Amino acid sequence: MADAARAAKMADRIKVIVAKTLERGIKDPRVGFVTITDVKVTGDLQHASVFYTVYGSDLERADTAAALKSATGMIRSEVGKNITARLTPSLEFIADGIPENAALIDSLLTEAAARDAEVENLKRTAQYAGDEDPYVKPRVIEDDDFDEDDAR
Repeated sequence: MADAARAAKMADRIKVIVAKTLERGIKDPRVGFVTITDVKVTGDLQHASVFYTVYGSDLERADTAAALKSATGMIRSEVGKNITARLTPSLEFIADGIPENAALIDSLLTEAAARDAEVENLKRTAQYAGDEDPYVKPRVIEDDDFDEDDAR
């Protein structure tokens, strides 16, 4: 089993090779504007998961996924030529959920900002339910209230 540093180094190298191959070597018109976001290599260096995003519509994403699936063999052979490993890892292309996650986070932030504005409006018109300062304060004894008979 290879160490984690070697797996990370190989993942970085595979990421660069796949990106260059997609940029220059794939002539399939179905491939859209693809960005390789990450590559994960198993500990035994036998399998690589390539995460990608596609800029465009759902149809373009589906077409790009089909094109990548059909070009996996050619991309794997390019990876095998350019890495220094005894065996070439198998490749699996996985659509990355970064755009969907970013949209979800953006909608949650918008909702939070709207709720904060609502609370701010409520705060401006809010009134105390009881006294303004509900805490009991120590009684201040005036000199007139103090009798010497009370002191004994």
